[in-house]
Amino acid sequence: MANLKTLSGFPIQNLTSDPVPFAQAKINDPYAGVWSSGGAMNTARFLVGGAGSSNSAALAFGGRTPAPANVALTENYNGTAWTEVADLPAAKSYAAGAGTSTAALSIGGSSPAVPATSGKTESWNGSSWTEITALGRGPTSPQSTTYGAGSGSTTSALFYASDETTNANNRTESWNGSSWTELADQNTARSYAGGVGTNNSSAIMMGGLIYPPSSAKAEVWDGSSWTEVGDLNQARYSGSVSSQGSATLALYFAGNTPPNASQALTESWDGTSWTEVADLSTARRSGSSGGTATSAIIGGGSTSGSSPGHVATTEEWAFSGIPPTAPAAGYSDAIVGQMYYNSTSGQFKAIKTGVGSWASGTSMPSASAGRGMAGPTTAAIAYGGTGPPGTASQTLTEYYDGSSWSEQADLNQGRFMGSPATLGSQTAALFAGGAYNGTNQANVESWNGSAWSEVNNVPTAAHSYAAGAGTQTAALSIGAGPPNRALVASWDGSNWTDVAELNTGRYFNSAAGTQTAGITFSGDTGPPTFTANTETYNGSSWTEVAELNTARATGGGAGTQTSALMITGNTYPPIVANVEQWDGTSWTEVADVSTARIRPGSTGATASNAMIAGGQPPYMANVEEWEIPDFAINTVTTS
Repeated sequence: MANLKTLSGFPIQNLTSDPVPFAQAKINDPYAGVWSSGGAMNTARFLVGGAGSSNSAALAFGGRTPAPANVALTENYNGTAWTEVADLPAAKSYAAGAGTSTAALSIGGSSPAVPATSGKTESWNGSSWTEITALGRGPTSPQSTTYGAGSGSTTSALFYASDETTNANNRTESWNGSSWTELADQNTARSYAGGVGTNNSSAIMMGGLIYPPSSAKAEVWDGSSWTEVGDLNQARYSGSVSSQGSATLALYFAGNTPPNASQALTESWDGTSWTEVADLSTARRSGSSGGTATSAIIGGGSTSGSSPGHVATTEEWAFSGIPPTAPAAGYSDAIVGQMYYNSTSGQFKAIKTGVGSWASGTSMPSASAGRGMAGPTTAAIAYGGTGPPGTASQTLTEYYDGSSWSEQADLNQGRFMGSPATLGSQTAALFAGGAYNGTNQANVESWNGSAWSEVNNVPTAAHSYAAGAGTQTAALSIGAGPPNRALVASWDGSNWTDVAELNTGRYFNSAAGTQTAGITFSGDTGPPTFTANTETYNGSSWTEVAELNTARATGGGAGTQTSALMITGNTYPPIVANVEQWDGTSWTEVADVSTARIRPGSTGATASNAMIAGGQPPYMANVEEWEIPDFAINTVTTS
């Protein structure tokens, strides 16, 4: 006879209280993350050394410029911008890095130019570089210290997977803060590999070049020997890493596959296997990198080709779920699908994945439709819009704190159905184009937290009734009409530029994502012909992907290119309460809003926390908030 334990498939724990969702590390997707644009480096270069502890604290040093020339340049990243700091003692490229933005090592490399290499090691103290003890094999075998990988800290580091003229080697050296010591060899000789670890006793190495093929092999270091573990999904070399990870938690991204094909691929390691996660916006190799598996960065690098394009762009990886670590002290280790017994309530219970739902928020002070919005449900900004017939397009600006609305400084020009920067905030918002009393507008306004200022216009006033994506300084205006247009304009914080057009022209569409990783869906291709078409943007072109389940227009949008919401809209003639969620591959119908509507204001940087405000008909003031809990607990009943 089957018992309850057998049926559940998990041991049944005897708990005195229900688990606390946020403390349960195992209930959320450990690979949920997204890349976004960061501040560009001051100098475009590749073959750059890197270190750092997060996407807001990184160091890039050395490298090669398009000239080509090796450089000694060092730049420090603070989460917003790169700043030039003290140079390396000598120009070099191909150096390995270890440590943080304030305490780092530059290990080996090529100086001043290929094929001359160096075993020199330099230490960074946050303000200057100091030459320290050279690698053990540098003076006698200078060709063995380039193209290598490094990991650890300024007092406990590893150097491995380097090059020996035209042959990869498998030698490992350990740094104890004062000297280098050669240790056990790797199983597979290679160069151009990636390495992750916080000290000289635990690390993981992945990828690399084995002359000539690139490698997918990964090995873990336990302080005394290397052990082969699960392969990468894509063999490649010259990739970048979350340098402050561990043997059980790492990120490997970018890289190169023969013959000179730069990659945008990102893979996450959980201690057992590699999982492909969100791609970079720009394929590249040999960039500077650092951070952790939940907060990483890549800066610079080069694109594909025998004459590669050196780049200065930066991308930041941010984890969007619960960090995949052990549960917090004092909390029970419960996982999705597991049953347990609550001895306090005397009930058997089971844990399931959280299901999204809509809840009523505090209504706006006045009924409105076609508003621009930005920010999370607890710190949103709403602006513009239009009210009942006979009223002018609104200049109203309001803040929402999750419970109440407060009026702020007005727009200079009333408008509705413009292109808002959906990833903006209460202190940094943008509203482009739109309509004023039936007349299309080209003017654009930028919000600094206290006032709106007029900035450069969109290229054409046809950008009314378009969708918006991005931030105050890096945005897209997508589509135009009527009649339907395929126009797309890109904003860099100062100027608008016409970029690649949509495959399907539209207006009254919705959008989400960033300037270089955008997504648009729905819209009017008519009139009135509503579409289910979805397109994604990679910074240079649009690609048609899986369609919505329900064609529509004039709905709301929220989220990112890989995790978005399509909210309500008009299906001609019925107005629907239907909501669909995008997972990067397909659309799934989720819980409806309480009130069907068109032209709602909408916001939400993720598909798990979003909001709609207002809409029509008739003109509404009500607000609905979307949330997906970490998990849900169900009581098990038996008969």
